[in-house]
Amino acid sequence: MSSTLTAAAAGFGTGLSLIVAIGAQNAFVLRQGVRREAVLAVVGICALSDALLIALGVGGVGAVVVAWPGALTAVAWIGGAFLLGYGALAARRVLRPATAGLRTEGEAATSRRRAVLTCLAMTWLNPHVYLDTVFLLGSIAADQGPLRWTFAIGAVLASLCWFTALGFGARLLGRWLAKPAAWRVLDGLVAATMIALGLSLILGG
Repeated sequence: MSSTLTAAAAGFGTGLSLIVAIGAQNAFVLRQGVRREAVLAVVGICALSDALLIALGVGGVGAVVVAWPGALTAVAWIGGAFLLGYGALAARRVLRPATAGLRTEGEAATSRRRAVLTCLAMTWLNPHVYLDTVFLLGSIAADQGPLRWTFAIGAVLASLCWFTALGFGARLLGRWLAKPAAWRVLDGLVAATMIALGLSLILGG
């Protein structure tokens, strides 16, 4: 029992250490959280996607994908272009801020659909997600031997806890983000993060 708990705790700690870094996915979840738009759907997509990718990594898919490095390069270019485009939109909001701050009334169906599609693209077109979940977590889990799936469960729980806290905890910032100037700061951070990651993916690819 102690070895099982140790493996689960190791998975939880390793998974948490990888996903808490500021990145495109986290920045998007934070923005959706403070806007209170499709938060449950976005959190669910991120957590379920991580669970699937972690399972693929622990199952050994990471070693297979490594055999075709060209695939990762292609994803890097596509993901980089997507992040640059999203960063440009955030930068435009900084230069042309809305006259109102945070709106808490119900969101439209089109806004929810757009958030879901953006979240899916932000997750599955981001090579860093594959590197962290499929490759890195998969290789670390392999060292756990027969407890590798227990390690994976811990990592999945870490992802679920983090995105839930990030998405729903962001609502605590609602009063501060009621000011238009606060949105300019947030959008500026989002734009800088997206553009930096996009350039790093394209240049690295």
